[in-house]
Amino acid sequence: MEVVNALGRRKSAIARVYVSEGTGKITINKRDLTEYFPSSILQYVVKQPLNKLGVAEKYDIKVNLCGGGFTGQSQALRLAIARALVKINPEDKPALRAEGFMTRDPRAVERKKPGRPKARRRFQFSKR
Repeated sequence: MEVVNALGRRKSAIARVYVSEGTGKITINKRDLTEYFPSSILQYVVKQPLNKLGVAEKYDIKVNLCGGGFTGQSQALRLAIARALVKINPEDKPALRAEGFMTRDPRAVERKKPGRPKARRRFQFSKR
């Protein structure tokens, strides 16, 4: 099997994933998964598509992650891994779609509007 690549985004985080056959090692920005995401919850989020299909020990994953915070990065990585797994085996798509791993979360930060302190916040109203 050759290297399969995929892209995942969430908020302002971008994850580029390169999946090849191996022993289940996940390397993010040249660091191990447990080192990059010390939180077990975020590690679980990243591994969700692999665990759903039962292929966690079958592929080596190399990741370039940039932008966003740790939660957005982990969810971007989950989407990228799911997309790569579908490229490898298209029959897996319905199972991953049912869990919601194939859907790009469209929510992002709303832009600041002119004449306001934030996107929706208004300056305090003064009656007198």
